[in-house]
Formats: sequence, C-alpha cells, structure tokens
Amino acid sequence: MSVDTGTTQGALKPNESHARQWRGFGVGFVVKLILMGLVNALGVSIILSAWNVEAWGVLAASTALLVVADIIYFTRRMLPLKYIYPGLVFLLVFQIFTLGYTAYVAFTNYGTGHAGSMQQAVDAALIQDERRVEDLPSYPLAIVDNGSEIGFAVTDADGIVQVGTAEEPLAPVDGATVDEDTRPTEVPGWEIVPRSELFADPDLQEAVTELRVPVSDDAEDGSLRTRDGSSAAVYGSSLEWDPETATLTNTETGVVYHATETGNFVADDGTRLPTGWVVTVGFDNFVRAVTDSTLAQPLLKVTAWTFAFAILTVLTSFGLGLLFAIIYNDPRIRARRTLRTLFILPYAFPAFMSALLWQGMLNREFGIINDWFFFGADINWLGDPFLAKVAILWVNLWLSYPYWFLVCTGALQSLPGETMEAARIDGAGRWRQFRSITLPLLMISTAPLAIASFAFNFNNFTIIYMLTEGGPPFAGTSGLGSTDILISAIYNISGVSGGAADYGLASALSIVVFVVVGVISAIAFRQTRKLEEI
Repeated sequence: MSVDTGTTQGALKPNESHARQWRGFGVGFVVKLILMGLVNALGVSIILSAWNVEAWGVLAASTALLVVADIIYFTRRMLPLKYIYPGLVFLLVFQIFTLGYTAYVAFTNYGTGHAGSMQQAVDAALIQDERRVEDLPSYPLAIVDNGSEIGFAVTDADGIVQVGTAEEPLAPVDGATVDEDTRPTEVPGWEIVPRSELFADPDLQEAVTELRVPVSDDAEDGSLRTRDGSSAAVYGSSLEWDPETATLTNTETGVVYHATETGNFVADDGTRLPTGWVVTVGFDNFVRAVTDSTLAQPLLKVTAWTFAFAILTVLTSFGLGLLFAIIYNDPRIRARRTLRTLFILPYAFPAFMSALLWQGMLNREFGIINDWFFFGADINWLGDPFLAKVAILWVNLWLSYPYWFLVCTGALQSLPGETMEAARIDGAGRWRQFRSITLPLLMISTAPLAIASFAFNFNNFTIIYMLTEGGPPFAGTSGLGSTDILISAIYNISGVSGGAADYGLASALSIVVFVVVGVISAIAFRQTRKLEEI
C-alpha cells in the first residue's frame, strides 16, 4: 500500500519559503503606528522648543530618547525594552532630571534679582531706568485687544499703523485705517477698546498705564508708554550698554557699572544695579547656611526641632497605636469592630483640613480648647514657642496614631499562636511575653514602616504650614520660625510664600535634607535585617 506524500496538509509549495510571510497590516501595528506618531510629534515639539530657547542639554536628551524609542518599537527584537523603556523614561524625567537640576541650582545664585542671562539683566536694567525722551514727539494711540492680551496701535510720522504688545515690539499692520487725527480706528486681527470702556474699568486703566511696548528688538531703542490712553511717548534709558567691556554707563552721571563674577553690575563706589544674572557660585550656598549670622543659628534650631519632631511623632504615634491595638485585640472586649472604626476616624479626614480645624480650636481668644478644658484660661497655644511645639506634636499624634493602630492590629493577628502558647506553658507572664516575643516579632514587620514614617514626618510640610505656618518667628530677619522644620524653612527661603526668593540656597538645603534622610534610612534598614535574623 503506497502513501502519497506530495500533497500532504501543511506541506510547503514549491514557491514558498520557511520565512515568515507578510499578511498585511494588523490592528496592533496600526495602533502602534498611531501611538508612535503621537510620541514623535510630542518629541519633535520639545526638540524645537529647546532649540528656540537654546537649551542644548534638553535638546540632546530629547533627541536621544526619541531616536531610541523609534529603534525599540520599530524593530522585532528588544522585546523586554518595549515594556521597560517607558518606565526608564519616566524615571529619567521625573526623578533623575529633577534631582540633577536641583543639584545644579544649589551651586548657583538663582533667585530674586538673578533669574536670567546677562543679556536679560542688561535689558531689565535698561527698562528699569527708562525716562521719557523729550526730543521725540508723542503718537496718537489706540488701545487694542486680541482676546488674550492688550497692546498699542500707533501711527508713525509716515502714516503707517504699527501694533505692539509687552512681548512683541512694534510692527506694521496692513489694512489698518485711521481717523482725521491719524488715530487708528480699525486694525485687522485686533479690536479697538473704546475709551468709555477704558475709563469705566480701573483694572484696565492700570494695565494700560503699566504696559510698555518695545519700539524694536533692541532694548536701547526704548519703549512706548502712555499716561492717558490717547497718546503714547517714547521712553528711553540713560544707561548705555557696551558688550565689549561688559559695562553699563549712566550717560547723565558718568557712573560705570562693571559686570562681576557674582552676577551683578557694580560701580566703583560699591553701588549695584538691582538686576543681576545667574552664575555658578560653587559651595557658597552651603557655606552661607552655616556661616551667615542671620541664618546659621535659626537653621540650627530648625534642624534640631526637625529631628525631634520626626522622632517624637513616630515614637508617640507608634506607642499609642500599639497600645490600642493590644487592648482592642483582646476577644473579651465587646463591640471591638465598632470601637476600632471610631478610633481610625482621624485617619479618614484630610490632614490639611484637620490641621485647620485644630488651629481654630487652639485659638487663644475663642478656641474651644481654652474654653472647655482650661476654664477660659488665656493660653497662647500657637504663639508661644514651646506650646506651639506641643500643639503640633499633639495634633500630629491625633492624625498619625490610627495608621499605627491598623498596622499593629494586623501584625498582632498574624503572630504565630504556637509561639505564644509555648511561652505561656513555660511560665512567661504577660509582660515577658510582650517584651521577649510580641514586640520583637512586631518590629520585624513594622520597622520598615517606622523608617518610612520618619522620612515622611521629616518632610511633613502640611501639618506645620497649616497649623502654625512655622511661627512664632525668630527674632531677627531670617524669616524662619520656632516650629519650622527644614522643609517649611526651605519653602520660606525659596520665596514661594512671598518676599525675596533664594532658589540656590533652598536647593542646597534640599540636597542636605535628601542626604540626611537617605543616610538615616540606609542605616535603619540595615538594623532591621538584624531583627529578621533574631
């Protein structure tokens, strides 16, 4: 009996190969193509933006990441990287880049008065010194609005209508019309603001009088300003910039301001212009934090209180949570579930809202704490340095102990019953069982959480800012207070809450906090390994 093997099912035809056959575009490929198109569009926009602002580092990194993404997702190999690469990109952008940029700022003088390049500082100095140029005439003016910003429309000596804004210098506009006084009446792309509307809106009047429209791209050419909204005059600066010698000269007084290595324009008599530029200052910010007499002593007190606050918060909240967990883990307690629910209620409230409520209750004049519990006594809970610390520790204990109550309850219920039974048979009492068995076993599971809680409270900005805002303040001009911890001190120094900003010093202190928390956490985690061995 013969078997026909020439046309068996699945056999290759003469014109077929063992290579994978192309079967057209699948749905997955089309979806991938669309997603990669969006990724490339976003990447190209970031690259072009970086090119425009001359951010060469961002440009190089964005280009490299985009090219690598295309290589990974348009090749059949590198399957693991297809899943890992997005996480790596997010890690680079949101973690490594942030830390790197913070470290960079820590070695600069970036802050109020030093927020740009030297050329930007020159332009700002020219603008700040502007005075009206008496020799030049005023121009008929119309206030214009394009829906997003206001600007000036003027008619020059040649009868050409020009429009400019605070960001864009004057430029001719085609198709504009003027009245008999040569004041623009219609400007394509802009709406003329009626004078009646201008006079009826004080905010608009203020915006118009504060508006300056550059005459050209060169700041030395001056700008247009108005006082009455009907005519504009050219304002120019008495300072003259010499890029070759890097000096600004006051043409009226003859004073010469030289560019210094500290990022300022300083005259021979020591006077300086208010606007400077960003320069690298090395370790000056770190040194200033420990040598500046107005800053070093308050920072030392803040640092000591930060450690005390973090340690005491962890110890008290853990201790109270463990105590309640032991009590309400006893089967003899009735309605245990209901009581547990009541005890964890503080954990369900937003921390910032709870802090605000406690701030009201601790108020010196009308707070219910003084009225109900101290018979109306005048106790300045939030104004006295010591009492303010006590109040913060108490409020944070009220907010934190439910977390440890839950954690310790779960840990207690997971302890091996055989071990406890053996200890009781051997004659161990309750205290000996707790000290020798329960607590060591609990620490194995809760020690990492305690370390994390310490790190969290070391940077617990919410409770400090919402309850006391760092006050009461220290005597002097440091801007820091008795209940400030390092993170709230950094917030104040950064100028976010108002006042002069010193991002360089704030970044330097942030690096210090990062190193301190990292070192303490590393040491503590090494100690937890010993507990596991025990």
